[in-house]
Amino acid sequence: MIRTLLACWFGAPLALTAADRPPNIVIILADDLGYGDVRAYNPTRGKIPTPHIDRLAAEGMRFTDGHSSSGVCSPSRYALLTGRYHWRTRLQSGIVGVFGEPLIAPDRLTIASLAKRQGYRTAAIGKWHLGWDWPIADGDKALFRNYKEADRASPETDKATWQKVFTQKIPGGPTTRGFDTYFGTDVPNWPPFCFIENNQTIGVPDQALPKALLGNNQASLPGPALAEWKLERILPALTGRACAFIDEAARKPEPFLLYLPLTTPHTPLAVNEAWKGKSGLNNAAADLIMETDAAVGEVLAALEKSGTANNTLVLFTSDNGFASYVGVKELEQQGHYPSGPLRGYKSSVFEGGHREPFIVRWPGKVTAASTCDQLVHHADLIATLAEIWGTALPPEAGEDSFSFLPLLQGASKPTRPHAISCASVGTPGLRVANWKYIATQPAELYDLATDLGETKNLADEQPARVAEMKLLLEKLIADGRSTPGQAQKNDVEVVRYPKAGTPKAKTTKKAISK
Repeated sequence: MIRTLLACWFGAPLALTAADRPPNIVIILADDLGYGDVRAYNPTRGKIPTPHIDRLAAEGMRFTDGHSSSGVCSPSRYALLTGRYHWRTRLQSGIVGVFGEPLIAPDRLTIASLAKRQGYRTAAIGKWHLGWDWPIADGDKALFRNYKEADRASPETDKATWQKVFTQKIPGGPTTRGFDTYFGTDVPNWPPFCFIENNQTIGVPDQALPKALLGNNQASLPGPALAEWKLERILPALTGRACAFIDEAARKPEPFLLYLPLTTPHTPLAVNEAWKGKSGLNNAAADLIMETDAAVGEVLAALEKSGTANNTLVLFTSDNGFASYVGVKELEQQGHYPSGPLRGYKSSVFEGGHREPFIVRWPGKVTAASTCDQLVHHADLIATLAEIWGTALPPEAGEDSFSFLPLLQGASKPTRPHAISCASVGTPGLRVANWKYIATQPAELYDLATDLGETKNLADEQPARVAEMKLLLEKLIADGRSTPGQAQKNDVEVVRYPKAGTPKAKTTKKAISK
């Protein structure tokens, strides 16, 4: 049953009719797309055309200070879906490992399970990378998590073991975390190399992935694959499924929420023939960014065709910055700067690691071609949706989520007083207004209002501010939440940075100014 919205977007009571139901929600999460990879964010030093994402920005609000929880994948996805910083879990650094266990606790409220409480149909289509309860026997784990074909003496035994696992259902995935349906590849450059639908693989991946598909920014790890598996098929399949879901959902009485975590432009850099060389930059990642933009265009076209575009809130963002190892130097030499004016790339605690394109289109509610420079975070999504739906989050949910609905309505005051985004190794960067404290030894402090590129470390000049922000970081950790409310417990003892016994950083002022 569709819930009645308790307040309209400008504060006056409003009861919705069946003809004016709550907005559909489409969340498009690119993978490894840098702040400067979208032309709308980088008009002078961005050389890759992104017309469809630019159109989304022209029709909605472009946030210039939007952040992910980490400079890498899994932690950012956790925060976006739960409204909670990833470092409150076991994932203190890095990502969920190959054939890893679920990171989201079974009883943890997600944007999907919250949407279901409001009568929404929910779907996840794309890259999950938050773990499953893989039905792998303890004695077989090495075959899955550390597979090396050269070490295997009995490929037929390996095949039989893979068949035993992949003919079973796989618990602990998206359909147990609030999504009615799931379709995707889990991690496109890791095994199993196949599609998964709901809780089972489509087909049985019982062949070792051909060596020709490993390395060279294609697949990263060997392991079980479907026969004739093609990496190039992944993005078109996800796009097609997303468009089909929109078409089907538009015919139903319930509103829908689609979470579309694309697998691109992350590796594998498996560019389809129509897009090879299209960027003119002699770089597969650049071509794949264009193909990704086209996929976004197909989804937007599906919304238009289905008649749901005018009542759909679309959020487009990315999980972390551009991966420097896919040719950043060559791109910059040709005039394309994937991080735009920012320092650092994927995995970094500097802005290029986690400041992301962050665009919201909501026709009739969000002013077209508008820009917002207030601080927002992926974790804010669940509180924002809760406010749109006129419901309150329980104390044990969305502990780090601040609603940015007022900003969508045109407010100019900050909605978030502080934010934390981390490097892949776990080092936290704490934002308070325009100040950024990085918990290294020695400490780093930047004034982003005057030094967006983080070139001048002011820690020695402002020891009192450093001490104040260090204390705030400790409080945000110890309280188990950063929003007002009842203190909560972290899942584990949170690692403090700099770690005890950590040697002093070798970074010098000269190096910082580069």
